[in-house]
Amino acid sequence: MTVGGQQRRPVVVLYERIADAIHAGTYPPGSTLPSEPKLAAELGVSRPALREALLLLQEDGLLSVRRGVGRTVNDSPPRRGYEHIQPLEELLSARVRPLLRTVEEPTDFTTQHLLAPAGSSLRFWESVLAGDDAAGALSQEWAAPGDVLEKAHPAFAEALEREPAGASMLAVLVGASRGMELTARSGVGATLLGQRRGEQLGRAAGTPAVLVTQVVRCGEVPVLAAKHMLPTGAPALMVLQSN
Repeated sequence: MTVGGQQRRPVVVLYERIADAIHAGTYPPGSTLPSEPKLAAELGVSRPALREALLLLQEDGLLSVRRGVGRTVNDSPPRRGYEHIQPLEELLSARVRPLLRTVEEPTDFTTQHLLAPAGSSLRFWESVLAGDDAAGALSQEWAAPGDVLEKAHPAFAEALEREPAGASMLAVLVGASRGMELTARSGVGATLLGQRRGEQLGRAAGTPAVLVTQVVRCGEVPVLAAKHMLPTGAPALMVLQSN
C-alpha cells in the first residue's frame, strides 16, 4: 500500500487497519481486543509493530487499557477527521503561493473521491503554504467537473473562474457557500516527500510528512478533493475531534 508514491511505514498501515475496523464495528464500543499474540497472528504482523500501533490508538482515544481485562474499545471513539471546515492557510496562519493552476484529466484519486468519469476535465490547483520563515505545506486541490458544479454549486464554479491568487480552492469554496451546507471528511496518514515535492518545500526528498486527504460535499455531491502534505517541522495542525 502506498501514499504519494512512497511505501508507508508498517505501523501507520496497521494503525489505520485497526482504526477502520473499530469504526466499521468489527471491534464495537466496549469490546475487548484479542490478546497481542492472537491479534498479531490474525493480522499477520509482528508483535513489536502491533504494540506500537496499539499505543498510538490509545493516545488518540480509540482504546483504553483495563487492568485484568486488556485493551478495550472506548464507548465513544473519536471520529477521524476535522470537526469544522476551515481553509488550511487559516489553520496554519500561512500565505498561499500558487504553483500551478490548470485543468487535467481524472486520476485514480479524483476518480475515487469526486466520482469523475473518464474523459472529464477537472480544475487542479497546486499551492505552497508558507509562513514567515519557510514553506509549511504543499496543497493539491481538485474541483468536480464543470457540469457537476453547475448543477450542485454554480456559485463555486463561477468563483473558480476568477482564480484568486492568494487563496486556496477550499477558501474559494467556503467564500462561495454562504448559506449553503457543506460537509467534509478527512483522513490523516504518513508519507515521504519525493524529489519534486521536496524541492517545492525546500526539504530533502526523504523527509517524513503528514498526509491529509480531504473531500468536501455540497449536499450529497462531492465538489472538492484535496491532498495536503505537511513535512517534519511544519507548523502544528490542530485536529479537532468530536464524539
